[in-house]
Amino acid sequence: MGRLTIAVIGTRGFPGVQGGVESHCAHLYPLMTDVTVRVYRRKPYLNERSDASYPNIEFVDLPSTRIKGVEAVIHTLLCVLHIAFHRPDAVHVHNFGPGFVMPLLKMMRLHTVLTYHSTNYEHDKWGTVGKRLLRWCEKLAMRWSDRIIFVNRYVMERQPQWAQAKAQYIPNGIDAATHSAHTSLIEEKGIVPGQYILAVGRLSQEKGLDYLVQACDRLPQATQVVIAGASDHDDGYARLMKSHDTAGKVVFTGYVEGEMLRQLYSHAKLYVLPSLSEGFPIALLEAMSYGLPIVASDIPATRLVELPEANYALPGDAESLAATIASALERDEHPTYDLAPYSWAKIAESTLNTLKP
Repeated sequence: MGRLTIAVIGTRGFPGVQGGVESHCAHLYPLMTDVTVRVYRRKPYLNERSDASYPNIEFVDLPSTRIKGVEAVIHTLLCVLHIAFHRPDAVHVHNFGPGFVMPLLKMMRLHTVLTYHSTNYEHDKWGTVGKRLLRWCEKLAMRWSDRIIFVNRYVMERQPQWAQAKAQYIPNGIDAATHSAHTSLIEEKGIVPGQYILAVGRLSQEKGLDYLVQACDRLPQATQVVIAGASDHDDGYARLMKSHDTAGKVVFTGYVEGEMLRQLYSHAKLYVLPSLSEGFPIALLEAMSYGLPIVASDIPATRLVELPEANYALPGDAESLAATIASALERDEHPTYDLAPYSWAKIAESTLNTLKP
């Protein structure tokens, strides 16, 4: 057998594209140096930062829209059409939304692996019809895939036995932190080094960032809040958050990466993850790698990293979040974390072994 080719669908693309799945892929596939990885990307999300090249990765950029609920369907079908004429040895599908094509891939006699990132149908942005369709996609994707990778152990354990029989828990990973002594980029945005609470994530309802804004608006000791992330489809949620910021404490940076993100992590005094639903948040691991004290909503994904009990707040509860943040600021912790289980090199090796037919 020649060099193995793995096709990847279900990501908008990388590098320079916002999203947890996108970050996962950007870290994972460059480490698979002994195979050819063919990544299907969505053209509307690509930018000048997406021009990077990798020796082992082929990018196939296909048309799509940016319409919620439609973009993944159109792009995934185009991916399958391309795969039919350019057959890989295996197909890696990220999350179950695009997994509705799994039966088609099996009809082509391809080895298929599903990575189950998060329970998308729990997100409030989907209506009743959307949630039903996502549950249907979940059943198809899990039933027809050869193997399933779960990034969240608790989600895997609540699946039926037939799914667990072909499942494996492989968490998200984290690189070693690269601290930055510089502050010029954050100061340009009016951010005061060492004095701000940081949150990093897409501006969407399931991230619970509006509860963070409400919580800090009522806390005198929370003098500045920095939210690093952008909206994907509309700015309605961002407008909602700004309406809660009556004291003018919040700085919205938009999507950031590189040196700007390093400066944000390096000079924050507290990291907060107020999400209502997550798979396994890479941003949380990033904050831990920088040694930041953390406050997180009490959901299964954040329990995976086993923070002290005092660092958890009730999800979707601004009052509980405010009390937990106030307590963390008073303690002024300087924690250390064991991140050995989250090595991207080990994760890439385990994932590649699963992808091999």
